[in-house]
Amino acid sequence: MGIIGWIIIGALAGWIASLITDNDNKMGVGMNILVGIVGCFIGGLAMNLIGGYGIIGFNLRSLLIATGGAVILLLIVNTIRKNRN
Repeated sequence: MGIIGWIIIGALAGWIASLITDNDNKMGVGMNILVGIVGCFIGGLAMNLIGGYGIIGFNLRSLLIATGGAVILLLIVNTIRKNRN
């Protein structure tokens, strides 16, 4: 998957994750892309740890894995922010 594919999957996964975690109003397009791309790595790592395959291309399965990783990332960030306040 090329860089354009990573950006598209990242943008979609980050946006969906921000909707799920109620962060949509706080995040812009760039942050959605960044969260989604990091989510791809987190989701891929999690899938490899449980014996599955990570991100394998531009498809629905990869989008779901990336979204799951992005949700995990945003939940961790939200927890850290709540503990600071």
